[in-house]
Amino acid sequence: MNDQGLPMFPLGMVIFPHQVVGLCIFEPRYHAMLSDVEINQRFGTCLIARGSDVGGHDERSSVGTLMHILGAQSLPNGQTLLMAEGIECFEILSWLDDAPYPRAVVKERCCDEEDVTTGLLKSTESAVRAIRALQSELFADECLQSNCDMDVNPWVRSWQLCSMTPMSTLDQFKVLSLSDPNDRLRLVAEICCERYGDYQRMVAIDATSNPFS
Repeated sequence: MNDQGLPMFPLGMVIFPHQVVGLCIFEPRYHAMLSDVEINQRFGTCLIARGSDVGGHDERSSVGTLMHILGAQSLPNGQTLLMAEGIECFEILSWLDDAPYPRAVVKERCCDEEDVTTGLLKSTESAVRAIRALQSELFADECLQSNCDMDVNPWVRSWQLCSMTPMSTLDQFKVLSLSDPNDRLRLVAEICCERYGDYQRMVAIDATSNPFS
């Protein structure tokens, strides 16, 4: 990383590698960032642990995701809509001056040096599919928005399972922070088991309150 640091767009959400998201740019400082990354189309993002993603004065997490811009659309109101995909995760070593926008010195994490265990990948995928099937009974529209084609590459597939799993922002950050892909899969499977019980109770309550549904 050069002395200028990596342009950063801290958010109140976690984005995993190989996850495609839509983002809205409306602050002048992030329009300046877009102008500066016009050539390589890359910037970083990280979770805002405390504070707001508007105006600065926030507390940011120490792990982030490198993003690649897939497309951009300028709106008449001055906002810009981005479609971006996570590429890889990194560790944030230090923050530079926020002027004109947040920038950080980062170090690549070798998250995928470990081989993904085939059996663990399959069992975790089964757990994710089970929780999403149950989730669809409660939040059909929410499930449709996060559908994606599964990659044959086990490393990519393991990250996709992370983004497909319904979990809290804190759990998402815990998953992203793990450097071993097999540890990530184990945690995702554990989260699925916990959420499955919650969803079962919600489905039961819904069935009781709507006996003719």
